[in-house]
Amino acid sequence: MIRVNLDTNIENYTFSEGSKENLNETILSINNKTKASLSVDYKIISATVSYAPRFFSGNNDNERKGNSSYTDFRFRFFPERFIQTLYYKNVKGFYIENMQDLLPGWQKDRDPYIKFPDLRVQTFGGSTSYILKKDFSLKSLYTQGEWQKKSKGSWVPFLDYDFTIFSNTIDGLKSKEYQYNFGANIGYFYNWVIAEKVNIAPFLTLGFGGKFTSFKDTLENGSRGPKQNEQYITAKGSGGLHIGYNSDRFLFGGKLNFNATAYDEKENSTVENNNTYGLLYIGYRFPPPKVVERNYNKMQKKIPVL
Repeated sequence: MIRVNLDTNIENYTFSEGSKENLNETILSINNKTKASLSVDYKIISATVSYAPRFFSGNNDNERKGNSSYTDFRFRFFPERFIQTLYYKNVKGFYIENMQDLLPGWQKDRDPYIKFPDLRVQTFGGSTSYILKKDFSLKSLYTQGEWQKKSKGSWVPFLDYDFTIFSNTIDGLKSKEYQYNFGANIGYFYNWVIAEKVNIAPFLTLGFGGKFTSFKDTLENGSRGPKQNEQYITAKGSGGLHIGYNSDRFLFGGKLNFNATAYDEKENSTVENNNTYGLLYIGYRFPPPKVVERNYNKMQKKIPVL
Protein backbone atom coordinates (compact mmCIF):
# COMPACT_ATOMS: atom_id res chain seq x y z
CA MET A 1 0.00 0.00 0.00
CA ILE A 2 1.25 3.48 -0.88
CA ARG A 3 -0.18 6.58 0.84
CA VAL A 4 0.40 10.28 0.31
CA ASN A 5 -0.31 12.67 3.21
CA LEU A 6 -0.56 16.44 3.42
CA ASP A 7 -0.63 17.91 6.90
CA THR A 8 0.12 20.98 9.01
CA ASN A 9 1.97 19.17 11.83
CA ILE A 10 4.71 21.79 12.30
CA GLU A 11 7.01 22.43 15.28
CA ASN A 12 6.00 25.17 17.71
CA TYR A 13 7.65 26.01 21.06
CA THR A 14 6.11 28.38 23.61
CA PHE A 15 8.15 29.90 26.46
CA SER A 16 5.96 31.46 29.18
CA GLU A 17 7.14 33.63 32.09
CA GLY A 18 5.30 35.47 34.83
CA SER A 19 2.01 35.06 36.62
CA LYS A 20 -1.38 34.61 34.97
CA GLU A 21 -2.07 38.32 35.42
CA ASN A 22 1.26 39.35 33.87
CA LEU A 23 2.15 36.54 31.47
CA ASN A 24 4.85 36.99 28.81
CA GLU A 25 5.00 34.46 25.99
CA THR A 26 7.53 33.87 23.22
CA ILE A 27 6.46 31.52 20.43
CA LEU A 28 9.12 29.96 18.21
CA SER A 29 7.95 28.47 14.90
CA ILE A 30 9.49 27.30 11.66
CA ASN A 31 8.79 28.86 8.28
CA ASN A 32 6.85 25.84 7.02
CA LYS A 33 3.09 25.58 7.24
CA THR A 34 2.47 22.39 5.25
CA LYS A 35 4.44 19.18 4.90
CA ALA A 36 4.07 16.18 2.61
CA SER A 37 4.61 12.52 3.49
CA LEU A 38 5.00 9.35 1.47
CA SER A 39 4.28 6.02 3.20
CA VAL A 40 4.85 2.47 2.04
CA ASP A 41 3.19 -0.38 3.97
CA TYR A 42 3.55 -4.15 3.65
CA LYS A 43 2.09 -6.62 6.16
CA ILE A 44 3.26 -5.48 9.62
CA ILE A 45 5.85 -2.91 8.45
CA SER A 46 5.14 0.77 7.68
CA ALA A 47 7.76 3.32 6.56
CA THR A 48 7.17 7.07 6.13
CA VAL A 49 9.33 9.96 4.96
CA SER A 50 8.14 13.57 5.43
CA TYR A 51 9.45 16.94 4.31
CA ALA A 52 8.23 20.51 3.72
CA PRO A 53 8.09 21.32 -0.04
CA ARG A 54 9.13 24.87 -0.98
CA PHE A 55 6.37 25.30 -3.54
CA PHE A 56 3.56 25.17 -0.96
CA SER A 57 2.13 28.50 0.10
CA GLY A 58 3.37 29.39 3.59
CA ASN A 59 6.60 27.40 3.17
CA ASN A 60 8.60 30.03 1.31
CA ASP A 61 8.38 33.41 3.10
CA ASN A 62 12.16 33.27 3.58
CA GLU A 63 12.87 36.99 3.37
CA ARG A 64 10.82 37.88 6.44
CA LYS A 65 10.79 34.62 8.42
CA GLY A 66 14.06 33.02 7.38
CA ASN A 67 14.85 29.72 5.75
CA SER A 68 13.56 26.59 7.49
CA SER A 69 13.97 22.89 6.75
CA TYR A 70 12.04 19.86 7.98
CA THR A 71 12.62 16.11 7.49
CA ASP A 72 11.12 13.14 9.31
CA PHE A 73 11.80 9.41 8.87
CA ARG A 74 9.43 7.06 10.68
CA PHE A 75 9.06 3.26 10.91
CA ARG A 76 6.21 1.33 12.51
CA PHE A 77 5.98 -2.39 13.26
CA PHE A 78 2.76 -4.19 14.24
CA PRO A 79 3.66 -7.57 15.83
CA GLU A 80 0.48 -9.10 17.28
CA ARG A 81 -1.07 -6.56 19.72
CA PHE A 82 2.10 -4.45 20.00
CA ILE A 83 2.92 -1.31 18.01
CA GLN A 84 6.56 -0.25 17.86
CA THR A 85 7.47 3.15 16.39
CA LEU A 86 10.97 4.46 15.66
CA TYR A 87 11.72 7.88 14.12
CA TYR A 88 14.31 10.54 13.36
CA LYS A 89 13.32 14.20 12.95
CA ASN A 90 15.53 17.13 11.88
CA VAL A 91 14.21 20.72 12.04
CA LYS A 92 16.27 23.87 11.42
CA GLY A 93 15.52 27.60 11.16
CA PHE A 94 13.07 29.25 13.59
CA TYR A 95 11.52 32.70 13.99
CA ILE A 96 9.52 34.46 16.71
CA GLU A 97 5.90 34.15 15.61
CA ASN A 98 4.22 36.51 18.10
CA MET A 99 6.28 39.65 17.38
CA GLN A 100 3.26 41.91 17.93
CA ASP A 101 3.18 40.81 21.60
CA LEU A 102 6.86 41.65 22.11
CA LEU A 103 7.25 44.89 20.12
CA PRO A 104 4.44 47.48 20.32
CA GLY A 105 3.72 48.94 16.90
CA TRP A 106 5.15 45.97 15.01
CA GLN A 107 3.25 45.48 11.71
CA LYS A 108 2.70 41.95 10.41
CA ASP A 109 2.60 42.91 6.71
CA ARG A 110 5.59 45.25 6.88
CA ASP A 111 8.17 44.46 9.54
CA PRO A 112 10.55 41.49 9.60
CA TYR A 113 10.52 38.79 12.25
CA ILE A 114 13.36 38.04 14.64
CA LYS A 115 15.02 34.94 13.20
CA PHE A 116 17.19 32.12 14.53
CA PRO A 117 18.48 30.56 11.29
CA ASP A 118 21.02 28.30 13.03
CA LEU A 119 18.67 26.91 15.68
CA ARG A 120 18.43 23.19 14.96
CA VAL A 121 16.43 20.45 16.71
CA GLN A 122 17.31 16.80 16.06
CA THR A 123 15.27 14.03 17.67
CA PHE A 124 15.83 10.27 17.79
CA GLY A 125 12.80 8.66 19.36
CA GLY A 126 10.22 5.94 19.56
CA SER A 127 7.19 4.54 21.34
CA THR A 128 5.95 1.11 22.38
CA SER A 129 2.19 0.49 22.64
CA TYR A 130 0.06 -2.48 23.65
CA ILE A 131 -3.61 -2.91 22.70
CA LEU A 132 -5.54 -4.28 25.69
CA LYS A 133 -8.61 -5.47 23.76
CA LYS A 134 -7.80 -8.35 21.44
CA ASP A 135 -10.43 -7.65 18.78
CA PHE A 136 -9.58 -3.95 18.39
CA SER A 137 -7.37 -2.89 15.47
CA LEU A 138 -5.29 0.24 16.06
CA LYS A 139 -3.51 -0.53 12.79
CA SER A 140 -6.76 0.29 10.95
CA LEU A 141 -6.45 3.86 12.28
CA TYR A 142 -2.68 4.36 11.94
CA THR A 143 -2.14 2.95 8.46
CA GLN A 144 -5.56 1.66 7.29
CA GLY A 145 -3.83 -1.71 6.87
CA GLU A 146 -6.67 -3.67 8.47
CA TRP A 147 -10.47 -3.54 8.61
CA GLN A 148 -12.46 -3.08 11.79
CA LYS A 149 -15.67 -4.94 11.01
CA LYS A 150 -17.64 -3.88 14.11
CA SER A 151 -17.45 -0.76 16.24
CA LYS A 152 -14.97 -1.29 19.06
CA GLY A 153 -12.85 0.66 21.51
CA SER A 154 -9.81 -0.14 23.62
CA TRP A 155 -7.49 1.28 26.23
CA VAL A 156 -3.92 1.49 24.93
CA PRO A 157 -1.02 2.03 27.38
CA PHE A 158 2.24 3.14 25.79
CA LEU A 159 5.75 4.30 26.59
CA ASP A 160 7.48 7.07 24.63
CA TYR A 161 11.14 8.02 24.70
CA ASP A 162 13.52 10.24 22.75
CA PHE A 163 16.93 11.84 22.67
CA THR A 164 16.86 15.44 21.41
CA ILE A 165 19.74 17.76 20.51
CA PHE A 166 19.18 21.55 20.45
CA SER A 167 22.03 23.46 18.81
CA ASN A 168 22.36 27.14 17.94
CA THR A 169 24.91 29.80 16.94
CA ILE A 170 24.43 33.49 17.84
CA ASP A 171 27.13 36.07 17.08
CA GLY A 172 29.64 33.27 16.50
CA LEU A 173 28.99 31.68 19.91
CA LYS A 174 27.76 28.09 19.80
CA SER A 175 25.47 26.42 22.30
CA LYS A 176 24.21 22.88 22.53
CA GLU A 177 21.68 21.21 24.79
CA TYR A 178 20.95 17.49 25.10
CA GLN A 179 17.57 16.28 26.31
CA TYR A 180 16.52 12.78 27.36
CA ASN A 181 12.77 12.32 27.57
CA PHE A 182 10.57 9.43 28.58
CA GLY A 183 6.91 9.09 29.46
CA ALA A 184 4.21 6.62 30.52
CA ASN A 185 0.83 7.22 28.91
CA ILE A 186 -2.65 5.77 28.64
CA GLY A 187 -5.11 6.44 25.84
CA TYR A 188 -8.58 5.39 24.78
CA PHE A 189 -9.26 4.79 21.09
CA TYR A 190 -12.67 4.08 19.59
CA ASN A 191 -13.39 2.99 16.03
CA TRP A 192 -17.00 3.66 15.07
CA VAL A 193 -17.86 1.75 11.88
CA ILE A 194 -20.75 3.78 10.45
CA ALA A 195 -20.79 1.89 7.12
CA GLU A 196 -18.99 -1.09 5.62
CA LYS A 197 -16.14 1.06 4.30
CA VAL A 198 -16.47 4.25 6.36
CA ASN A 199 -15.35 4.83 9.95
CA ILE A 200 -15.04 7.66 12.48
CA ALA A 201 -12.43 7.27 15.22
CA PRO A 202 -11.86 9.68 18.16
CA PHE A 203 -9.07 9.23 20.72
CA LEU A 204 -7.62 10.89 23.81
CA THR A 205 -4.36 10.22 25.70
CA LEU A 206 -2.79 11.52 28.91
CA GLY A 207 0.62 10.90 30.42
CA PHE A 208 3.48 12.00 32.65
CA GLY A 209 7.20 11.63 32.25
CA GLY A 210 10.65 12.93 32.95
CA LYS A 211 13.09 15.21 31.16
CA PHE A 212 16.83 15.29 31.77
CA THR A 213 18.85 18.09 30.16
CA SER A 214 22.56 18.75 29.77
CA PHE A 215 23.67 22.20 28.53
CA LYS A 216 26.96 23.85 27.57
CA ASP A 217 27.71 27.32 26.21
CA THR A 218 30.75 28.47 24.23
CA LEU A 219 32.34 31.43 25.99
CA GLU A 220 33.66 34.54 24.21
CA ASN A 221 37.24 33.27 24.50
CA GLY A 222 36.27 30.11 22.60
CA SER A 223 36.37 27.76 25.60
CA ARG A 224 33.43 25.66 26.75
CA GLY A 225 31.43 26.85 29.71
CA PRO A 226 30.53 24.72 32.73
CA LYS A 227 28.14 21.85 32.16
CA GLN A 228 24.64 22.40 33.52
CA ASN A 229 22.29 19.49 34.30
CA GLU A 230 18.59 19.79 35.09
CA GLN A 231 15.66 17.43 35.67
CA TYR A 232 11.97 18.15 35.11
CA ILE A 233 8.60 16.43 35.32
CA THR A 234 6.58 16.67 32.11
CA ALA A 235 2.85 16.48 31.47
CA LYS A 236 1.53 15.30 28.10
CA GLY A 237 -1.74 15.06 26.29
CA SER A 238 -3.03 14.31 22.81
CA GLY A 239 -6.29 13.71 21.05
CA GLY A 240 -7.98 13.79 17.72
CA LEU A 241 -10.58 12.58 15.29
CA HIS A 242 -10.12 10.41 12.20
CA ILE A 243 -12.63 10.00 9.37
CA GLY A 244 -11.79 7.53 6.62
CA TYR A 245 -12.95 5.48 3.64
CA ASN A 246 -11.30 2.08 3.11
CA SER A 247 -11.82 -0.28 0.15
CA ASP A 248 -9.93 -3.15 -1.49
CA ARG A 249 -7.92 -0.74 -3.65
CA PHE A 250 -8.47 2.89 -2.67
CA LEU A 251 -8.42 4.63 0.70
CA PHE A 252 -8.69 8.26 1.69
CA GLY A 253 -9.64 10.37 4.66
CA GLY A 254 -8.69 13.12 7.06
CA LYS A 255 -7.55 13.65 10.63
CA LEU A 256 -7.58 16.50 13.13
CA ASN A 257 -5.06 16.00 15.94
CA PHE A 258 -3.46 17.90 18.79
CA ASN A 259 -0.36 17.20 20.87
CA ALA A 260 0.82 19.09 23.93
CA THR A 261 3.84 18.73 26.22
CA ALA A 262 4.69 21.12 29.06
CA TYR A 263 7.09 21.39 31.97
CA ASP A 264 8.02 24.07 34.54
CA GLU A 265 11.57 25.23 33.81
CA LYS A 266 11.69 27.35 36.95
CA GLU A 267 9.29 29.25 39.19
CA ASN A 268 6.73 31.14 37.04
CA SER A 269 8.39 29.83 33.85
CA THR A 270 6.85 27.17 31.59
CA VAL A 271 8.01 25.63 28.32
CA GLU A 272 5.44 24.08 25.98
CA ASN A 273 5.73 22.16 22.71
CA ASN A 274 2.24 22.30 21.20
CA ASN A 275 0.76 21.58 17.83
CA THR A 276 -2.74 21.25 16.44
CA TYR A 277 -2.86 20.00 12.89
CA GLY A 278 -5.04 18.65 10.12
CA LEU A 279 -4.06 15.83 7.79
CA LEU A 280 -5.41 14.58 4.46
CA TYR A 281 -4.35 11.27 2.92
CA ILE A 282 -5.04 9.15 -0.14
CA GLY A 283 -3.69 5.68 -0.83
CA TYR A 284 -3.75 2.72 -3.20
CA ARG A 285 -3.18 -1.01 -2.68
CA PHE A 286 -1.53 -3.23 -5.28
CA PRO A 287 0.05 -6.70 -5.38
CA PRO A 288 3.60 -6.62 -3.96
CA PRO A 289 6.60 -7.18 -6.25
CA LYS A 290 7.64 -10.84 -6.27
CA VAL A 291 11.09 -10.02 -4.89
CA VAL A 292 9.53 -8.24 -1.88
CA GLU A 293 7.09 -11.05 -1.18
CA ARG A 294 9.76 -13.76 -1.54
CA ASN A 295 12.29 -12.04 0.75
CA TYR A 296 9.66 -11.16 3.34
CA ASN A 297 8.50 -14.79 3.48
CA LYS A 298 12.09 -15.89 4.05
CA MET A 299 12.44 -13.40 6.91
CA GLN A 300 9.14 -14.52 8.40
CA LYS A 301 10.37 -18.11 8.66
CA LYS A 302 13.35 -16.92 10.70
CA ILE A 303 11.40 -14.30 12.68
CA PRO A 304 7.85 -15.73 13.21
CA VAL A 305 6.56 -12.49 14.80
CA LEU A 306 6.75 -10.85 11.34
